[in-house]
Amino acid sequence: MLNLLTDYIENTPQKMISYADYIELALYHSEYGYYMKDKEKIGPGGDFITTSNVSDIYGRTISRWFHQMAGKYKLPFQVCEIGGGNGRFAKAFLDEWNLIADEEIHYYIFETSPYHRKLQQEQIVLSEQIRQIDSWDEIYPFCGLIFSNELFDALPVHVVEKVQDQLTEIMVTVKDGKLAEHAVPLTNRDISLYLEESGLSLSDGQRIEIPLQMEQMIKDMSAALDKGFVLTADYGYTDEEWKEPIRRDGSLRGYYKHSLISNVLEHPGEMDITSHVHFDSLIRLGQKEGLDFHFMKRQDKFLLSAGILQELQDHYDPNPFSPVSKRNRAIRSLITPSGMSAAFYLVLQGKKIGEK
Repeated sequence: MLNLLTDYIENTPQKMISYADYIELALYHSEYGYYMKDKEKIGPGGDFITTSNVSDIYGRTISRWFHQMAGKYKLPFQVCEIGGGNGRFAKAFLDEWNLIADEEIHYYIFETSPYHRKLQQEQIVLSEQIRQIDSWDEIYPFCGLIFSNELFDALPVHVVEKVQDQLTEIMVTVKDGKLAEHAVPLTNRDISLYLEESGLSLSDGQRIEIPLQMEQMIKDMSAALDKGFVLTADYGYTDEEWKEPIRRDGSLRGYYKHSLISNVLEHPGEMDITSHVHFDSLIRLGQKEGLDFHFMKRQDKFLLSAGILQELQDHYDPNPFSPVSKRNRAIRSLITPSGMSAAFYLVLQGKKIGEK
């Protein structure tokens, strides 16, 4: 992958590419991209862990929540999960649905990774009602729930930095046969417009990621959704939080064998690359595209409001490795303030909700 990147960069007119282009290649190249390769990524043998892999309780709780919301707002029992990973969330969701609901569910997984498609097929039985798709056209017009977990943090981003009161874009170039950064004056009008519309201003020496692809993703979701909800689970910051001194170096990071890597130019194609979501812009862009903002809740508070405590089993079990003990520990890890849920938020947006 390194040779492919260096050859690609050195064959460009400027001999440099944006961070967005670098991340696109490193993560999504059809043959060498991290997400496209036949390699374990999620779990103990991979590079990172997601909430849905802590326990099936997460997917089961979302399943019960949607069943209630669909009944309340008279929505079709349809779900589209974007980027289904290893399929564990879908399996948990469907297992719970089959226990609690009389109605048949239509469940679609929008997945572009051949490796993840294969893993999902090992978890769930595909049918006319449960399908993998690779285009919104296959389900348009869609009514129901569009759900994603850690989708937006994996989208390619540009990187800007303020240097001596001037905005620069940090590019990726080749130096002595290695990938390196190179700052140039900011000329990308889309980035300038994003900063202007979001109201974000950088202090001198501050660096931040600009998620231009987020706008296109939101446009595509809203265009596909005729009526229903968009539920986004991810980690990120509000505009006010981005301004705090602790954020001055930005949030672009890599995850390699469960270690946090600050230099994302290392291990291209072998490492996950992520940046924190701009939540205020996610909400603003959604409203611009016709998605009404309903709420933003920290994940532990959302799970509590969705009834996760009903799953705690009271009786004492002296065996810490029993299914009951492991389940109760997983629930507690999802709702305690010091657990992983403290870093995640759920944003709910909707279209035509309440309309007949």
